[in-house]
Amino acid sequence: MRRILGVILAGGLARRMGGGDKGLKLLGGRPLLEIIIERLRPQVQGTILNANGDPARFAAYDLPVAADLAPDFSGPLAGVLAGMHWAQANQPEITHIVTVPGDGPFLPRDLVARLEQVCDAMGAELACVASGGQPNPVVGLWPLALYGDLHAAVTREGIRKVDIWTARHRLGVTDFDTDPVDPFFNANTPEELAEAETLWHRFGANL
Repeated sequence: MRRILGVILAGGLARRMGGGDKGLKLLGGRPLLEIIIERLRPQVQGTILNANGDPARFAAYDLPVAADLAPDFSGPLAGVLAGMHWAQANQPEITHIVTVPGDGPFLPRDLVARLEQVCDAMGAELACVASGGQPNPVVGLWPLALYGDLHAAVTREGIRKVDIWTARHRLGVTDFDTDPVDPFFNANTPEELAEAETLWHRFGANL
């Protein structure tokens, strides 16, 4: 039986948002992180944040904060590695992590179940999502058994793109519908945050 830790990736520099933490931006009067935690928490056996800098700014969420092992903001693959590293050090019963971005407020409530299903159906080692046929490799289910391989890829080979690394392994993909809203919509810019606000007021309560 899988024991899964949820890892919210909030370690980026948010350049397109003008800096700061995207997850602390408000949507419907609530921080994005609060909405994401609420959606992810029932699906996993625990939840942590992957973020760099002073963890005190996330104190209100009462979650562990795992920083990237590399100091140069190496992207989401470094966040996956940080989540795996934290799980091994702190919760040895965890077998897998699930990663989700800290700026995606429409996260599916059946995300983890769908990722597990595609792994089981395809005999895959790991899984990621697509929406409307467009892959989103950052949202995925990752076995801790691949920690050593990922650690070498990130720290010794300098690999940063998620799909370059996942191509080495048996990968399953589960495709989500985008009607009425793409469940993996990311609020990366002020304009996208405004669009998310419109979508939230139209559909948020029913998603």
